[in-house]
Amino acid sequence: MSTPAAQLKQAACAAIDAAAPQLTAFGEDIFRHPEPGYQEQRTGGKVAEAFRRLGLVQITRPALTGVKGWLPTAGDGVSLAVIGELDAVLSPQHPCADPVTGAAHACGHHAQLAAMLGAAVGLRAVASQLDGRLCFLAAPAEEYIQIGYRSGLQQAGKLRYLGGKQQLIAEGAFDDIDMAMMVHSETDAPGAHVVVNGPAGGFIGKTLRFIGKEAHAGGAPWLGINALNAASLAIQAINAQRETFRDCDAVRVHPIITKGGDLVNTVPADVRMESYVRAANVEAMQDANGKVNRAARGAAWAIGARVEIQDLPGYLPLAQNETMSRLFAQNAQKLMPGARVDSGLPFCGSTDMGDLSYLMPVIQPTVSGFAGALHSKDFHVTDPALAYLVPAKLMAMTAIDLLGDAAARARAVRDAAPRRTAAQYGRLWEEILAGGQ
Repeated sequence: MSTPAAQLKQAACAAIDAAAPQLTAFGEDIFRHPEPGYQEQRTGGKVAEAFRRLGLVQITRPALTGVKGWLPTAGDGVSLAVIGELDAVLSPQHPCADPVTGAAHACGHHAQLAAMLGAAVGLRAVASQLDGRLCFLAAPAEEYIQIGYRSGLQQAGKLRYLGGKQQLIAEGAFDDIDMAMMVHSETDAPGAHVVVNGPAGGFIGKTLRFIGKEAHAGGAPWLGINALNAASLAIQAINAQRETFRDCDAVRVHPIITKGGDLVNTVPADVRMESYVRAANVEAMQDANGKVNRAARGAAWAIGARVEIQDLPGYLPLAQNETMSRLFAQNAQKLMPGARVDSGLPFCGSTDMGDLSYLMPVIQPTVSGFAGALHSKDFHVTDPALAYLVPAKLMAMTAIDLLGDAAARARAVRDAAPRRTAAQYGRLWEEILAGGQ
């Protein structure tokens, strides 16, 4: 006779509580040593070491710095991945920013890793009562930053995609996984707050290079072609398009100039920009991207410059699984009776969990315990138990719901969602980018 799920959850949560000092210390250590995407050597090493201590098997290092391992269970068949993210964002003014790279954990990925390990601790205590397979996966490079650096890795043949889960998809790291879950930080909530089943927009990544002609800026500027003027005009032309974006599509375009020229007394002839074109759905992404490209080409033509545009696979819109979301919400209400649990509130940014949601059922609920704007110098943990331990317990409890009772719920979730392949995923991005030309 199988052990009731309530007893399994109680045992898993007790194991997490017993390991609370170590889990919190792990999260704080990662917080103090931030690393940008595809450069998480120390962070990945720490996670791999923790996996070994927990008794995970078949530990591999996919996508340059990722870490993947399996927790032995009593059964086989349907497989569930618990995910955490390795990388930091760039926030040079953050008090814990790396003085060289400017990286800082201003998005809460350090807490995700602690929660992932905590879920492993809890599920290890009840693994003999679970059917199916449990994977733990630390993914690199969720923050879509340093496009030039990552493009160099791409050109060197080390990457196919700039985003970490995208690269994991391309390498086949999710081929043996049927569904996945992770938790994201929520900031500035007035109390304990959980949000499930929230949508998130996708985006197309872009680099633009405006090419003009050098001349002496003081002596003979009329002999030059000012590429910075072309870029500035392009930004104005993009802004003039904003009234054509439908409110329901939640379009956001936010370019930055990464190189404004070479010398102040030389007419800028090489000016570079990066941008996202975000939207709530693929069709709106394509439409807005076409308008942005048209604005850039028109601005370059008006000044007499040239523009080189590179459209890159960004992230797909996130669609979360309703059954898994409902289980997570029910567990949150049981674990924290006084907490506010909401469903369907939009996620503020974009995430490569959206790409994974194209392939399989996923959830990425948010849990509070943080303060300060995301990606800012003010972001920090305010409630360590809520930030590190509660997400671990909720993921462990939800995994028990899915993989307990002969994994009946997990099989139903898997069978209700048609599985797509990495090849189909690649073709979708090709179609998206072709639509913006």
